[in-house]
Amino acid sequence: MLAGQIINGLMVGGLYALVAVGFTLIVGVLHRINFAHTEVFMVGGFAGLVIAQAVPSIPLAMAGAFVIGGIFGIIVERISFRNLDSEEASITAALSSMAVGLLMLDLVHHIWGSEPLSFPLVNALGSGSFEVFGVRFVPVQGLVLALTLVLVLVLYFVIEKTHTGRNIRAVSDNATAAALLGIPVKFVGQQVFFITSALAALTGLLFALRVGTVNSDIGMTFALKALAVTAIGGMGNLWGAVVGGLLVGLLEAMAVQFGFGPLADLIVWGFMIIVLLVRPQGLFGSVFHGAGARA
Repeated sequence: MLAGQIINGLMVGGLYALVAVGFTLIVGVLHRINFAHTEVFMVGGFAGLVIAQAVPSIPLAMAGAFVIGGIFGIIVERISFRNLDSEEASITAALSSMAVGLLMLDLVHHIWGSEPLSFPLVNALGSGSFEVFGVRFVPVQGLVLALTLVLVLVLYFVIEKTHTGRNIRAVSDNATAAALLGIPVKFVGQQVFFITSALAALTGLLFALRVGTVNSDIGMTFALKALAVTAIGGMGNLWGAVVGGLLVGLLEAMAVQFGFGPLADLIVWGFMIIVLLVRPQGLFGSVFHGAGARA
């Protein structure tokens, strides 16, 4: 059913967008790419799994994944970025974050192995279905779609309406001027890492709820595609990441709808190449200004 596939595409696209927003904020504020971001996404699923096995509560699992992801973000910032903040060290910082991500992946392999593990809270949501405007949902789909929308709106509020968001926008526009105005630039960078990593881990939990399993490979298969979403929308553009995520989700859903499911990944990466050939800065430009999209 076409309407069902569209809803599916928007749900998956929203998850892509939430991870891509993390790449975008770090690029916009620090002008760096954090390659460990994909593995923080993966860790969120396993953190939720551990909590769900101890206490079968979705809110507790979400809170735990959020906090643990934020802590991992601070660790990545401390190891890979805090002392490598010069322009000359940008490649070193990116490679260091990649090494930290691979270390996280190796630790997960040693603790949980490389085989997918079932996520216990999916069954707790029930196996029935409900209908909204003629589109049928199972409970986990409705939950993931609703939470994805809420998280995007909350992030918009934080960036646009809070003191923290104003500081982030100021540092993004001009870090030197922000420092002269008394804004603690390094602390703002740490806040960005905490927020983006916590959001990535929470998204990893939502993805685990959606598919019913946690898998150490999801960082390289799902979250890495969010980097392509970031490039499509425009490196450093927040709303570009959101729109790019939704576009990629819908593109995959339409590929499935019209019988090209096995080629979905190929279509997405091909679409990214075409976009970058026609518009190298991405669809919405590459300058991060708060939550606005500016070409």
